[in-house]
Amino acid sequence: MNLYAGALVFVLLWWTVLFTVLPWGNRPPEKVESGHATSAPAKPRLALKFAVTTGVTAVLWLIVDQIVRHGLISFK
Repeated sequence: MNLYAGALVFVLLWWTVLFTVLPWGNRPPEKVESGHATSAPAKPRLALKFAVTTGVTAVLWLIVDQIVRHGLISFK
């Protein structure tokens, strides 16, 4: 897998993993302020979710890279 294909696979995996990680641990606030959505999370912890997403994606990308290197899937 060349550099461009590897980067593309990483970005696609990252977005897919992000959408699975985003709902983790979300709780609505106990007291909703005026003008705020009632379903908005009280503490979204986005930095932690981005870090978890990047770590999980790195592991998944290494697995995909090994599958491509061993010829089980080809991007040609």
